[in-house]
Amino acid sequence: MPTPTRNVLYICVDQWRGDSLGILGHAAALTPHIDALARDGVMFTSHWGQAAPCGPARASMLTGQYVMNHRVVANGVPLDARHPNLATEVRRIGMDPQLIGYTTTIPDPVKTHPGDPRYSEIGDVMEGWQTFAHFDEVDYRNYFGWVAGRGITLPENPFALWYPAEGPYGPTASPCVVPAAHSDTAWTGEHGLAFLRGVRVSRPERPWLLHLGFLRPHPPFIAPAPYHAAVPEAVLAAPIRAATRADEAAQHPVLAHWLGAQKQSSYFEGATGQVSDLSDADIALTRRSYYGLIAEIDDWVGRILAELRATGQYDNTLIVFTSDHGEQLGDHRLLGKIGWFDQSYHLPLIIRDPSGVRGRVVDAFTESVDLMPTILDWLRQDVPVACNGTTLLPWLRGATPAVWRSEVHFEYDLRGGWPAPSALPEGTAAEAGPMAALRTREWKYVHLPGFAPVLYDLRTDPGETRNVASDPAYQGLLLEASQRMLSFRMTHAAIDHTHRVATPAGLTARVYPGRASEGEL
Repeated sequence: MPTPTRNVLYICVDQWRGDSLGILGHAAALTPHIDALARDGVMFTSHWGQAAPCGPARASMLTGQYVMNHRVVANGVPLDARHPNLATEVRRIGMDPQLIGYTTTIPDPVKTHPGDPRYSEIGDVMEGWQTFAHFDEVDYRNYFGWVAGRGITLPENPFALWYPAEGPYGPTASPCVVPAAHSDTAWTGEHGLAFLRGVRVSRPERPWLLHLGFLRPHPPFIAPAPYHAAVPEAVLAAPIRAATRADEAAQHPVLAHWLGAQKQSSYFEGATGQVSDLSDADIALTRRSYYGLIAEIDDWVGRILAELRATGQYDNTLIVFTSDHGEQLGDHRLLGKIGWFDQSYHLPLIIRDPSGVRGRVVDAFTESVDLMPTILDWLRQDVPVACNGTTLLPWLRGATPAVWRSEVHFEYDLRGGWPAPSALPEGTAAEAGPMAALRTREWKYVHLPGFAPVLYDLRTDPGETRNVASDPAYQGLLLEASQRMLSFRMTHAAIDHTHRVATPAGLTARVYPGRASEGEL
């Protein structure tokens, strides 16, 4: 009897908060199909991304490396071609990795001419992926063309598809102009169904890996009908934020800078004004749209999973559902993915292993860098020594590793990237732009080279509203946190060839904790 093919369906949504699943008790998250997948697999409730925004976050997911090693610190920053990624690795075993969506990757300038048009966009497709359908992130050419091909007359400004159908621009109770049948989520879903139907009839014996990327619930924050009204207003939670903008800004000068810099136009087509000026009612409207977009994705995930079952591929496919980064959604008077708050880095992660356990909930810390090693391990393929992540396969098979991480790490660059680097607070040197955060169960430490640090006692302040870095009572913890971050960065710095050494017998692998063993070159 032939061995069944081993397929991988990697569903990556964009800007989805880790708490936003119905199965976790979130009243506004209408996610019955994703909840069902969680009951049929393993749900990781303390999963964390390594970066924001999309470019660095996806670089970590798809290379298995921390930002300090792959160095894609912001959107528009190139990815060094020397780094292996999930697509290039699965090609080594004869898989043809397919992409629907985007990876927000800028090519290596050492190997690419400076006049290449990809350098004038936010990002292209990472090396190794075969593009089944590219959702370009600047002009949305492929999406708008798809809409026009379905008999819809595009407005002179095609971005007007995301305007409110009625009423003013900005946070709104109105649906967007484009109907759900022609939304960008439908674009992804339709292409996903087409792929699954195609592989069933064309070389069905060949294993496949599909990166299925949904844009939503990324801005613009407006949902098509009927999803715009799917979530009752009464279940929307109030934002976590200080009573006034001044009170919020008092935490740290960098936070004060962001509160004065964020524009509503980045989140609502046609809007004006500052994000920090949004009222509680405005945030409620924004959240209703956000969760409407989530409900729409859940419907399409249900259709994708139904197609897997209908084509007989469900029980030989590893299914991963996750996001690149989170969303502030009004918490701390911010929108988007920014800074050091949990809302920007805590992510959903559900994995269904056909041979794994069902309905397990894992609260141990996991990170986006774990996804590439997990997929390669499931495919019985060696994991590149450069990967910083650790396979999650033991958790999927019902085991609990004896040793596991007790903290998570993520980074952000205050200087920003595409479409233009952000201005730092006045008088700040460019070298002060990097930011690194270390989070344990009890506290969070944020290091900013050009500024005072940030420290939260999460036991007494889970909402991260009181920066205690300057409090004399916390100076011992501040020292411990800074030393732990330094030790982490020293022990997890890029390995490259450091696990190899010349000896009289020739090039030999030396033991590198958690990475290489004797004989691995």
